[in-house]
Amino acid sequence: MGTAAGRAGGPWRASAPARAAVDPASLPEAKRTKAARYLLAAEVPAFIQAQGGAARVLFLDVRTRAEAMYVGMATGVDALVPFVEHQELMTDWDARRGIYQLEPLQDFVPEVNRRLAQKALAKTDVVVLMCRSGDRSSRGADRLADDGFTQVCSVVDGFEGDMSQDGRRSVNGWKNAGLPWAYKLDRARMDFPR
Repeated sequence: MGTAAGRAGGPWRASAPARAAVDPASLPEAKRTKAARYLLAAEVPAFIQAQGGAARVLFLDVRTRAEAMYVGMATGVDALVPFVEHQELMTDWDARRGIYQLEPLQDFVPEVNRRLAQKALAKTDVVVLMCRSGDRSSRGADRLADDGFTQVCSVVDGFEGDMSQDGRRSVNGWKNAGLPWAYKLDRARMDFPR
């Protein structure tokens, strides 16, 4: 289980600066976005507070449903809105990556718009996307930018972080920063295909 919820007033331990310290030139191409708005996981709580709190920001987990179920989910995320998902029967293999084939979800943008409306926010408000390690959140940010979103930030180290030399996700990311997360999921924040 992750760390307990932060001090009163929210599920955060806000100790990071509100401004991102990410140099876009230092990012691999897969983590770069058109808008070049980046955050480190450790910066997210303070960044959200600096925007006026959780009511003024849409914070989304864009990993697969299986990742949220088996790896856990950040406590302060508004919703799980997968950018890609495994095929229902997982019959196709991605030989290049050594995993079951992932497919982009066509309802990603409509579902983000629905979640935005639930919070009475607009496409001009801040949206923060977090995946496992920053690749899918960057692609999701670009899809949202193409749909007219103007302030989408990608968490470049994601929920689990980048891989260490020994192949473990122990370098950075939400979990490794000691931020609050849990295995227990809230049905209201989960994605259900429509």
